[in-house]
Amino acid sequence: MKRKTVVAILAATLAITPLAGCKGKTESGAPSGEAAKKEGQVIAEVNGDTITTSDFKHELDNLPPYLKPMADTPEGKKELLDTMVVRELILQQAKKDGLDKSPEVAAKLEELKKRVVVEAFLKKKVEEQASVSDAEMKKFYDENKDKFKTGAQVKASHILVKSEKEAQDVLKELKGGASFEELARKHSIDSAAAKGGDLGWFSKGSMVPEFEKVVFGLKEGEISGIVKTKFGYHIIKLTGKRPAGIRSFDEVKEQIRAALLPAKQQEVFQKLKDDIKKNAKISIKEDVLKELGGKAAPSQTTPAPAPETK
Repeated sequence: MKRKTVVAILAATLAITPLAGCKGKTESGAPSGEAAKKEGQVIAEVNGDTITTSDFKHELDNLPPYLKPMADTPEGKKELLDTMVVRELILQQAKKDGLDKSPEVAAKLEELKKRVVVEAFLKKKVEEQASVSDAEMKKFYDENKDKFKTGAQVKASHILVKSEKEAQDVLKELKGGASFEELARKHSIDSAAAKGGDLGWFSKGSMVPEFEKVVFGLKEGEISGIVKTKFGYHIIKLTGKRPAGIRSFDEVKEQIRAALLPAKQQEVFQKLKDDIKKNAKISIKEDVLKELGGKAAPSQTTPAPAPETK
């Protein structure tokens, strides 16, 4: 990915994340700065305010998974920090202009606070109450075994780089005993880098032909040479093999849980809504609601069918 694209994505992402290096008050109401010491080493000072390693890690943790590998390179780290510095400068200037005290900002902050509190409440309640039991998963498995038939599958990891020279350098490090997973996190340019290059389980027909031809010919634990595809240069490690057949319950248990959980969560959410409204005093002003206008709901009546003629 080109440098400008990396910068643009990071900038857009950080524009909507919490401001890490700003002054203000802590949750207890005490002023920041000396009264609330920041954790970590200082990596940047911006007109007297500081950005620490803890701030930087917080920003990195909040990036979407597909962006984290970009920010894990020296260039990416530099761009990430630069964006944090620019954002801090904008915040400082906005405060000088009094924008932080404007009614518009106060109203938006209050609305945001309401949304965050409601989201936290629902998340806590739903996570506490929505669970899928082993018995429910086993029942689903027993009644749907045909859904878990697969052909022969392999599990693999890879390191993807742009040039053959880079691939040769990585391969040399691997032969010297370096960790495949660590090199994938450091060098690979695709989203699997964040997981040490892990691509999970897949069957034939899932990957490009050049990649597939090599991976299905490897022995478990074996590392390939350099494999060129339209995406770049790969080094592949086979981490597992399993024959065709019906996957065991243990193999698909988490897959079943993920499939059943949304319905459970919706059920809990609906019950939560009903329970929370049960003892509340609610009065809906239908006349006021009607005055808000909008399109009328489509008629629920349908014309009677014409009588049959003989």
